[in-house]
Amino acid sequence: MSSAKPRVLITPPVLHPQQGPYYEVLAAAGCEVVYPPAGVNFNDANTLVAHLRGIDAVLCSVEPYTRDVMDRSKLRCIARVGVGYDAVDVTAATDHGVAVCITPGTNENSVAEQAFAMIFSVFREIAVRDAEIRAGQWRRNCVRRLAGNTLGLVGLGRIGRAMVPRAHGLGLSVVAYDPFADRDYAAANKVKLVSFDELLAQSDIVSLHMPCTPETTDLINRATLAKMKKDSVLINTSRGGLVDEDALHEFLTNGHLFGAGLDVLKQEPPSKDHPLLKLKNVTLAPHMGGIDQTALDAMAKLAAECIVGLSRGEPPPGCVVNPQILPGWKW
Repeated sequence: MSSAKPRVLITPPVLHPQQGPYYEVLAAAGCEVVYPPAGVNFNDANTLVAHLRGIDAVLCSVEPYTRDVMDRSKLRCIARVGVGYDAVDVTAATDHGVAVCITPGTNENSVAEQAFAMIFSVFREIAVRDAEIRAGQWRRNCVRRLAGNTLGLVGLGRIGRAMVPRAHGLGLSVVAYDPFADRDYAAANKVKLVSFDELLAQSDIVSLHMPCTPETTDLINRATLAKMKKDSVLINTSRGGLVDEDALHEFLTNGHLFGAGLDVLKQEPPSKDHPLLKLKNVTLAPHMGGIDQTALDAMAKLAAECIVGLSRGEPPPGCVVNPQILPGWKW
C-alpha cells in the first residue's frame, strides 16, 4: 500500500451517516471515509465519476460500474455490500486492475425471510386486506393455505439453501433447479433436483435465487410463465432483470398466475405508472431482502475488511470475483 491514506467512498444511502462496524474497520486501518451528499444519484455515470475523483476504493450499492466509469476513475477496489455484482462490468474492472469484491455468507437468512414474507403476503392477502380495512371494507372470505404446496427454488446456492429448512418447517415440499447444485446437500435435505421445465410444471410457488447474467436475463418470460402451474405464485428476491415484467403483468391479469411477490424490479424505483403497481395480487418491496440490520452490519463490515485486506496485500479469501488480477497486483 502507498503511504497516502486510502480514500473510501460509501455509496449505500442506508449507511449514511451510520458509523457502524464497517466504519470502525476502515478507521482502524487509517482509511479516510468519504460520504456523498444526501440524495445524490449514482445511477448517473457523470455524477458517479465526479464523486470518484481522488477515491481509491468504493464500498458500494447497486449503482452501475461500467467501462466508461472505469475509464474515468482510478479505483483499486469495488467492494459490494451484498453478493450480486451484475451492476459491475467485471471484464472492464479486470482490464483496469480493479479488484471486485462481494460479501458471501452475510445476508442469506435476511433474503430467505423476505421471500417468505412475500409468500405469506400473497397467500394470505396481507397487503390487500390491510388496504381494504383502511378503506372501510371488512372482507373475511377464505384465503389459501400454504402448507401442502410445493416450493420450487430456481437456484440452490446460499440463499436457496437458506429457504429449505424454513420451507420444510411450514409443511412445504421442495424441488430445485440449479445447474451446479450440491447433490449431497439436496439428498440430505429432502430437496428433489429437477430440470427447469419440471420445476415450473410442479411448483405452486416459484422462487428465484439466481444472479442476473446475459444467460438468465428474462428467464421468466411468456414461454416460461405458460409452463407454470395455473394459480401458482412467482417470488423474486434476486434481481429484476430475471423477469420480463410485461409478460408477468399479462399472466397476472389473464388468470394464469395467482399472484407475485417482488422485492426487485428492472427499474428501481419504478415509474409511478408502472402497470404492476396497479395489481392487487402483487406484493412489492423496495429491494430490501438482504438488508435487515444484522445482515447490513455483516455485509458492510466484510466489504470494509475486503478493502483493508487488499490495501495490505492480503486478499480476502472467497470474496474477490476476478482473482486472476491478484498475482502481482498492488494497491
